[in-house]
Amino acid sequence: MPSHHVLPAPVMAITRTVTVAAGRFAPGHLGELTAVVPFELVDAVLSETRTVQRRLRDLPSRVGVYFLLAMCLFPEVGYRLVWDKLTAGLAGMPVVAPTPKALRDLRRRLGTAPVRALFEVLAGPLARPATPGVRFGPYRTVSFDGCSSQKVADSERNRVWLGRTSHHGYPTVELMTLVETGTRALLGAVFGPPAGGETGYASRLLHLLRPDMLVLWDKGFDGNSFLAAVTSTGAQVLGRLRANRRTPVLTPLADGSYLSMIGAEKVRVIDVNITVTCADGTVFTGSYRLVTTLTDARRYPASTLAGLYHQRWEHESAYYALRHTITSGRVLRSGDPVGVEQEMWALLTLYQALRTVMVEAAESLPGTDPDRCCFTVAVQTARDQVVQAAGIVTTDYSAATRTGLIGHRILARLLPPRRQRVSTRKVKSPMSRYSTRHDDGRPDTSRTITHLTISVIRPSEPHPQLPAVSRDDRNAVPAERRRHRILTLLEEDPTRLWRPRDIASHFGDITMETMYRQLSRWADSGLIHKLGPGLYAATAWTPTPLA
Repeated sequence: MPSHHVLPAPVMAITRTVTVAAGRFAPGHLGELTAVVPFELVDAVLSETRTVQRRLRDLPSRVGVYFLLAMCLFPEVGYRLVWDKLTAGLAGMPVVAPTPKALRDLRRRLGTAPVRALFEVLAGPLARPATPGVRFGPYRTVSFDGCSSQKVADSERNRVWLGRTSHHGYPTVELMTLVETGTRALLGAVFGPPAGGETGYASRLLHLLRPDMLVLWDKGFDGNSFLAAVTSTGAQVLGRLRANRRTPVLTPLADGSYLSMIGAEKVRVIDVNITVTCADGTVFTGSYRLVTTLTDARRYPASTLAGLYHQRWEHESAYYALRHTITSGRVLRSGDPVGVEQEMWALLTLYQALRTVMVEAAESLPGTDPDRCCFTVAVQTARDQVVQAAGIVTTDYSAATRTGLIGHRILARLLPPRRQRVSTRKVKSPMSRYSTRHDDGRPDTSRTITHLTISVIRPSEPHPQLPAVSRDDRNAVPAERRRHRILTLLEEDPTRLWRPRDIASHFGDITMETMYRQLSRWADSGLIHKLGPGLYAATAWTPTPLA
């Protein structure tokens, strides 16, 4: 029988050139993301925070910073395997093989200061003025929001610092960020124990606001003092109000909204009903109550602002990328507060570096909305580049190579243009306090919206008919009625904002408890205006520049 000879399959040798830092600094890199976090920047923050090693060790401080970022990029493996990924592409080089204890000691030696300083350098708006989807007229849209579901290791030191959250059994960090909604980039971040409160943490980020920003927020931020603090920065506001807030109708406007006052701030209130029709025929209606400092109804119609408020939900996508795409929902590995802080700043820095690459890729293709860039593609490609030690030092700065492999893969796998979708917000954990939330009519799974109707609800009669006699003074003659005397006092100076103690000081027969109770009752009936906690005015009051 004839013999059959199997020819050998053709092979090809691929030779790659890897350019890294020299000597013991070689493992200090983050693949292609090193262009966003370059050696010079890391050295500068180490010098500024005085954390440079005093003698050249096998594990220099610069290498430690990149190890922290890689530790967040590979959360599923331990210290030694993270090191193996950093050095996998350095074949043929004499690279140290540290023990897990040596890597833990490296973390302790660095502390939190250099990683926090690195984040503060990278944080900030990323979009150019012409980038699609990042501006509303002259304003860059940003948002405040908190996240209280980032779990940390259940150690005694973490529990003492953060407390235990009952509905998922782990201590959790309260994270507050200011985000550029069009790109989901972080402008700033603070975190700590959940007891700190959302507005308390958000107040620490107010210095980042600028007059060209429009701030979006949910109804948890509608406190009078927080609104005043935001407007004092010069930024504009579009936020949601709690349904039980009473806002006086000062001037009804043509589009159905009305001018009002919250504290001493002149605002515009918009009540809307939003009717949603899904592709399967499901129809449901939701109500929103919005407040804004954009008081020009002609330039900023109520229906347009109601549609714009939807951009606030981009903040949720940022948190999803942080908690799920990068860490896959894992518990942070650090068992003490200093380690948790260090790991959180490293995670936020890594996130911002990835967003920087994504926005640069989108802007390299004019007209591309950053919403279409896939965060998963960016993360997975960045991981591959770290293992291959690719793109660490780039000498070719031409336009063709500026985006790098991460950018090219993002552009090759752009998501389709954003389509309107809806689904209910439900928490599946049976131990969560939100697991028994009433059905709001929205579908359980994501549905495409085929039609959306925004109906502005006009305010009711601002001054309802009042009873002829108040129950507070129905047994007194008219000239001596307490209500008559107080109303006369308020109307003598209709531009003044009165506090209960100021009113009580004019009458010696009124206790403060009675004063507070009666003023609140008269405000509920529309007899006087309540403009904030302990702040009242006559019904004839109109806002003035002084007020």
